[in-house]
Amino acid sequence: MDLRTRTSLFCGVLGLAIAVSILLRGRPNRPRLFFAALAFDMGLWYLAQWLYHSGRSDLWARWTAVLAVFLPQFALHLFEAIVPEPNRRSMLLRAAGILVVPMLVLVLMEHTHLLVRGLVFLYVFGLIAAGLYRLARRGERSGSRAVQRRVRFLVLIGALATAFSLADFLWFIGAPLPPVSAVLSIVFLFVLSESLTRERLVDLYDILGQLLVSTALAFAMGGIFYVFVVLLGGFDNSYLGAILAAIVILLLFEPLRSKAEDYTHKVFFRERVDLERAVAKARGVLLHTLQVSEMQQIVISALEESRRATGAAIYLRDPLGSDFIVGAGFGPVAPARIELAAAHPLAERLNQGGAILLEDVAHQALEHRRSGRTREAEVDERLLSSAQLLGPFRTGVCLGIWGEKRDLLGLLLVVDDRVRDAFSSDEGVLLESLAVQVGVVIDNSRQYRRMQERDRLAALGQMAAGLAHEVKNPLGAIKGAAQLLSDPGDHAQLGAVEQEFVGIILEEVERLDRVVGSVLDYARPSKGELGAVDLNAVVRRTVTVLASDRAEDCEILTDLSERLPFVRADAEQLRQVLINLVKNAVQAMGGRGTVRVRTAIHAEPATALTSAPSGDWVEVSVRDGGPGIAPQVLKNLFVPFFTTKDRGTGLGLAISQRMVEEMGGRIEVASHLGDGATFTVLLPSGEPHGLRAGASGEVEHRAGPTPAAPEAAIPSLKAAEEAVAVRTI
Repeated sequence: MDLRTRTSLFCGVLGLAIAVSILLRGRPNRPRLFFAALAFDMGLWYLAQWLYHSGRSDLWARWTAVLAVFLPQFALHLFEAIVPEPNRRSMLLRAAGILVVPMLVLVLMEHTHLLVRGLVFLYVFGLIAAGLYRLARRGERSGSRAVQRRVRFLVLIGALATAFSLADFLWFIGAPLPPVSAVLSIVFLFVLSESLTRERLVDLYDILGQLLVSTALAFAMGGIFYVFVVLLGGFDNSYLGAILAAIVILLLFEPLRSKAEDYTHKVFFRERVDLERAVAKARGVLLHTLQVSEMQQIVISALEESRRATGAAIYLRDPLGSDFIVGAGFGPVAPARIELAAAHPLAERLNQGGAILLEDVAHQALEHRRSGRTREAEVDERLLSSAQLLGPFRTGVCLGIWGEKRDLLGLLLVVDDRVRDAFSSDEGVLLESLAVQVGVVIDNSRQYRRMQERDRLAALGQMAAGLAHEVKNPLGAIKGAAQLLSDPGDHAQLGAVEQEFVGIILEEVERLDRVVGSVLDYARPSKGELGAVDLNAVVRRTVTVLASDRAEDCEILTDLSERLPFVRADAEQLRQVLINLVKNAVQAMGGRGTVRVRTAIHAEPATALTSAPSGDWVEVSVRDGGPGIAPQVLKNLFVPFFTTKDRGTGLGLAISQRMVEEMGGRIEVASHLGDGATFTVLLPSGEPHGLRAGASGEVEHRAGPTPAAPEAAIPSLKAAEEAVAVRTI
């Protein structure tokens, strides 16, 4: 049995196996049925060749010709089923149906005649070539990019399979060629079956790329072995030739593989290559970027220049809340704000990892409904419902921007509204790598700001120490002298005007003393001891202290959640924060109205949004009925020395924010003009051994590790502060 005979047997069995496998993999549909018929026909065709070579019987030669006549019939029906056009009747199918009968008569009567074989050759390859051309035209008219890609892929596979099968037909008309084409035809038949079973083209391009690269390498290696073993070697030194060929292959394998992969991707995957280049270029530039605004422009420019998307938007987490605010973008107008509570299903899916291809989710939801998987369908539908918040980006790709500690910093949205199914999963992976680099830039930017804050605090600490010596001593002397003037004893009494001036001096000295004290407090390193604290008890004690100092027209109401977990905090610093927030609320209402203080378990999933460990978060909110906070004021609310009060220092909220952050929490602000403001302090649960605060309201304070003092701490600050306290006479 020669090589061609064995190859025909091998390829015939594989063709029948591929036909059976496509029928057993999932529910049969028209494309799969026609492909199975084509694979059966090709398998039987190769088996007929094997039988002909084995026995040289005229019967198997006729069968080979008959099976060749049916090849274009099954191929054309397969092409029509891949991209159906119900409103158009295929003239090519009608012509093929008319030609099949006379061609069968010819091969059954005079199959050995050279003219008949030539007509069969033209009939088979002419119809298949016309069918591939028609398939390519229908694919280009499709509105789905996934369909366009699939059709291009199938046309390429079909053209290659036809070209390699051409060699087998050339043997049929008498051309002596090796049976390499039979093996390659079956390989491409296998890839064609994969294209039909992989509906979303998940790994299809990778399969094609690896196949082409492997084929090129196989031919290159085979050529090297042929040269060294067959041409240069002989029976006596073939072993030496094989060794030399192996050495050459080892030396050339890596550069050959690299060049073959590059060429394959450039020729067949140009869109992906363009996106890869844009992403790689952006990531390279982002390595040296620290400013968030600059980062946004780099990412948006790269996506726009790639021409792979018609729109993109970057959302960043609101530092004063849990919502996302749009930053840079291009294309369709993105919503200005995305509320996290409404987009919770998106956050949950992002927390599971990977990019969300929203069109893929829609396809999955339909498939789950059809297959009766109601639970999975409902999950997908909730996700799609929350995706409506994304506006024109609801059919694109949604990616999470994650921090180093797995906290959700923002969102990256990309859309291409020119076609359906615009992005494949491998492109989602590419965009995900870009989102990862964006998260790195944001983390680095925060770290850089912390370093700047540390240096600023160090300078402020030095200034505060100087203020303690240079300002408080003169203030003490001025205050003492003014007090002596206000109480002259037996000497002549001061007049009304003089008394008023002395009162102004004392009042201003007190105010300057408070300003210097606030600066010292802000620059002072933390002295807090973190432990398990009953938040409700802290709120009750704070309200009790403030109730005696409030105006008659002002009321402080509490709404405390029962069975609240302990929080990990410093009780005294937490009380100071609450006093500051409540006093600010009272002042915002002009001393009249109702301040509501509320505690509750925070519903936000910590694993998806913050760097805190999994577990409960506890919140205490202070709401006033004042005029609200203007947006331009809101963004500067926690900036040191920024104030809207006539006699304020601008350090109260800055100090409160730093205390809360040292406890591992954060302060959020929600305000609308004319509707008051709500300050919410979020703290991680510090519940010891599952215990919760009882109804007694007692504070259980267990010592915990003391947080590291900021590097801005000045060792001499405390001593200087204690040494120059303002004197009171």
